[in-house]
Amino acid sequence: MSAPAVDWRLIREEARPGPKQMALDEVAAETAAAGGPATLRTYRWEPSCLTLGRHQEPATVDWGFCEREGIEVSRRQTGGGGIYHDGAGDIAYSIAVPAETVPGELLDCYHLLCEPVLDAFDRLGIDADYVDEPMPELHRPACYLRELHPAHDVVAAGPSGGERTGPRKIAGNAQYRKREAVIQHGSLTFSVDAARHLGVFADPPVTADEFRERVVGMDDLVDVDRADAVATVEAALADWAGAAAGSTVDADGSWTDAELERAEELVAEKYRNEEWIRSRPGGGA
Repeated sequence: MSAPAVDWRLIREEARPGPKQMALDEVAAETAAAGGPATLRTYRWEPSCLTLGRHQEPATVDWGFCEREGIEVSRRQTGGGGIYHDGAGDIAYSIAVPAETVPGELLDCYHLLCEPVLDAFDRLGIDADYVDEPMPELHRPACYLRELHPAHDVVAAGPSGGERTGPRKIAGNAQYRKREAVIQHGSLTFSVDAARHLGVFADPPVTADEFRERVVGMDDLVDVDRADAVATVEAALADWAGAAAGSTVDADGSWTDAELERAEELVAEKYRNEEWIRSRPGGGA
């Protein structure tokens, strides 16, 4: 499959609070649906943030730990378990594109939009692909500790001769459709902080070492600094989009003032709204 032949913009990594980042993903989808450019972007969580899956119960969160550690909590439009997005250890990306330009079947669309992600890992020298066979669930509220499935979970093999050589999850990716657009977003693990990732959940039955047996960071596998890893992801996104005949890519794209204003509205309505986050799992639209 090839990338949709549309006009793209690449918005390079911006550091913003988690609620604003989730709002901007939704705004990018609205823009694509309204005939504006499709969006490729990378982003950074500042401060670190826990995003709950759309239907996740708030009781699964250790709210006291998050408050003490200065970790924001928001909710995603996508399903699954919670993800702790470390400000330095997480590299986030998203792709927003008109729905009519991508496969209607969810898994086909997911695999298409994951192509630049797998390419980025390859460019970094990381052996990453969909897991070969299912791996058992360790803790359902945590996205990275759920059952790993060959259809959609991306894992990386450890270095030959290392202590941990089996496949470990290195990326969490998900998508949803909104107003005739598809938005796919994901977290690529650059560095693992197992204690904080587990700490955001209420009584996880998993030790930090068990977490590291399931999850791996780029810096565990290759000698690369975070800035170069981000640049590699951005290059893979832009090259993937630009390879489609008839497509254009603005490699220095930006948000309009209207988009930023709309994002602030969504932050207030949903992504920083305590009722939506804590009391109504999956509520809102």
